Amino acid sequence: MAAARPASSRGGVLRPQLLLTLAILTLACDACEEAVLHVPSELEADKFVGRVDLKGCFRSANLIHSSDPDFKVLEDGSIYTRHSITLSSEKRHFTILLSNTENQENKEILVILVHQTKVLKKRHSTEMVLRRAKRRWAPIPCSMLENSLGPFPLFLQQVQSDTAQNYTIYYSIRGSGVDREPKNLFYIERDTGNLFCTGPIDREQYESFEITAFATTPDGYTPELPLPLLIRIEDENDNYPVFTEKVYTFSVLENCRIGTTVGQVCATDKDEPDTMHTRLKYSIIEQIPASPTMFSVHPDTGVITTTSSQLDRELLDKYQLKLKVQDMGGQYFGLQTTSICVINIGDVNDNLPTFTRNSYVTSVEENRIDVEILRVSVEDKDLINTPNWRANYTILKGNENGNFKIVTDPKTNEGILCVIKPLNFEELQQVILQIGVLNEAPYSKDPTIRSALSTTTVTVNVKNLDEGPECSPRVQTVQIKEDSPVGFENNGYKAYDPETKSSSGIRYKKLTDPKGWVSVDENSGAIRVFRSLDRESETIRNGIYNITVIASDHDGRSCTGTLGIILEDVNDNGPIIPKQTVTICKPVMSFAEIVAIDPDHPVNGPPFSFSLESPSNLDESRKWRLTRINDTAARLSYLSDLPFGAYTVLIKVTDRHGLSAITPVNVRICDCITENDCTLRADPRTGSGEIKLGKWAILAILLGIALLFCILFTLICGTVRSPKETKVIPDDLAQQNLIVSNTEAPGDDKMYPTNGFTCATHTVGSVAHGVCGPVGAGARNGGQETIKMMKGGQQTLETFQAGGHNHTLDSCMVGGQHTLDSCKGRHVEVEDCRLTYSEWQSFTQPRLGEESIRGHTLSKN
Repeated sequence: MAAARPASSRGGVLRPQLLLTLAILTLACDACEEAVLHVPSELEADKFVGRVDLKGCFRSANLIHSSDPDFKVLEDGSIYTRHSITLSSEKRHFTILLSNTENQENKEILVILVHQTKVLKKRHSTEMVLRRAKRRWAPIPCSMLENSLGPFPLFLQQVQSDTAQNYTIYYSIRGSGVDREPKNLFYIERDTGNLFCTGPIDREQYESFEITAFATTPDGYTPELPLPLLIRIEDENDNYPVFTEKVYTFSVLENCRIGTTVGQVCATDKDEPDTMHTRLKYSIIEQIPASPTMFSVHPDTGVITTTSSQLDRELLDKYQLKLKVQDMGGQYFGLQTTSICVINIGDVNDNLPTFTRNSYVTSVEENRIDVEILRVSVEDKDLINTPNWRANYTILKGNENGNFKIVTDPKTNEGILCVIKPLNFEELQQVILQIGVLNEAPYSKDPTIRSALSTTTVTVNVKNLDEGPECSPRVQTVQIKEDSPVGFENNGYKAYDPETKSSSGIRYKKLTDPKGWVSVDENSGAIRVFRSLDRESETIRNGIYNITVIASDHDGRSCTGTLGIILEDVNDNGPIIPKQTVTICKPVMSFAEIVAIDPDHPVNGPPFSFSLESPSNLDESRKWRLTRINDTAARLSYLSDLPFGAYTVLIKVTDRHGLSAITPVNVRICDCITENDCTLRADPRTGSGEIKLGKWAILAILLGIALLFCILFTLICGTVRSPKETKVIPDDLAQQNLIVSNTEAPGDDKMYPTNGFTCATHTVGSVAHGVCGPVGAGARNGGQETIKMMKGGQQTLETFQAGGHNHTLDSCMVGGQHTLDSCKGRHVEVEDCRLTYSEWQSFTQPRLGEESIRGHTLSKN
């Protein structure tokens, strides 16, 4: 906005370059399309150019944009220059774009600037001459203390325009606190420009208000730019600082170093940041217990740290601090708030476990195992049921034989001493154990400490018991030859009394004997062969036969042992050939490998020698040859080109000691690639092929047979005609198509029944043509055509052979039988009627197009 000075003479003449003539001509047809503004040729910066009616064109616009950067448009449609402008031509155009981002609508107003040097009159015929003042109204700093007590309305400041010296100016304001929430908090007097506040304001709710002041003339023009006013609300220290939590809980380990961080407290203040109102200071006003002082708090950050390294959980496991926070930098007049902080002291393993007694005495019966014999206890000041408290017990000395173990009872933390290996009173009557203890967690003061290890001594006395016989060792062995005769005796199983070391008075009894080969003497435990022994029996493994023996004393106490009878091998088995059927795929290979085995011990086994045994037929033995491959295998091959088939070859195999066995080997010579091919394929050349049909193959065959029967039944049904139906042979024949076939003719007298008639063949020259039809067929032979006719199962066929091109074919019905008579021809036979091919064609072609109904008609007549 600018103030305009009055003219020196109302009727004087002003220089054109200083005249500012403003006229706005708006087209009456549509204000949204075009606006004409009459302006001088020179325009100053921030000069009011004119106003357009934006609301008449667009009800609400979020964005107002000018296409010409030299001009700016305000919300009320006022147009101002951004800098000094000189119009070079009489007209200048630019567009005002109005946009609404909510509904995405756009509208444009075309503004035309018309350069005129003379003064234009307004629509009301009033002349308005404005002169630009050098001064402008400017934003006036304004502030207000929050929570003001008034009186209200409270005067804040006066807004005044320079143009008010020459014109009547009305003032108005818009913005937050006026027409936006909180509404009606500020208002301005229209005539004076005095700005007032209507009530107290809380700065924590509204820090400032942005208000825009407007100066307008009574006729609605704006000589000044809108004036932005910022009303700042001054803060008052009316908010107490508040801790983020009512009770803080932290933990710190005992024996920690000085300066260890415990935790951090924090407080907030709603007053204006970066002022004394929000400058907070933290302090500890009380500690429970009060002494010694263990903690401190940083006044600015609120971080709590330790001030002593003498925190001991075993003495005190919890501290309570009362904290204070105060604003105004901690000055006495600042606002303050308190909070509670609980600090728990965490446990560390700073106390070693100690035995409650220095020594223990206990006893255990000999031969007892898995039995608890003693419990030892310890004391530990650390936190119960934590690794710092739980004990680990160790047997340091006296358990070199592994007879004992010690474990921890998880509930009582006691050490449980157990016997895991039986003690023998005859060998050891007393054992002295040294037991040590440590915690699961390492000792915090010295993790490698051993000198402070707590120990105790345990004396274990072994009690003597009257024991039964002892089977030691539990597994004993004897050796017997497998060909030993029945009744052969040998030392058996022996048990003894552990106290007397004697076997007298002990009785023996056999518990298990898988084959029943031996018996056990009751008094001595000796064994006697009861049946023949066989080292090669299926139940024998590695030549050892096991029996179980029980030994008992006179009091019934017993022990059990195992006697292993080692059977010494005897060469009583000749080598055998396990695979007695071999295949030679001819011509892929001409031999088969023969492998022999010997059930006897290798001492009585290979190397083997192979030979062919001569059967009763000496010619058979001359067909084969054996070639040794290694100690256990030989190669069997044929000498001559034998035919495919199955053969039997006798092969004798002899072990190293001359014991032999003859094995008949079945040899199959087969036309195959692999042995499996010969086994699965049924080939008559092998003489042993078999065809096996599965259930699906049998089912497929049955279905095929059923299908053939269905087809045959359909053909038979199709050939059956009613006996009452009669046909004229020439007419029916005329309805059929004669098909020439390249199949060789079977002869003139060959008859093929088709649909109750015959099917004959005809031959032309050296090429045979077969013609079949449901009523008859003809055969051409040597330039002649033969016609054969048959009806039903009883036919009377008369053949004729006609010469020339004119002939007559008559048909008659006699008792349901057709008689084919010749009309005089060259030669008449009993069963054939022959015509030349041209005669047959000339007779049938005119009748091919006739309908079959003609035959029925003739038949009825």
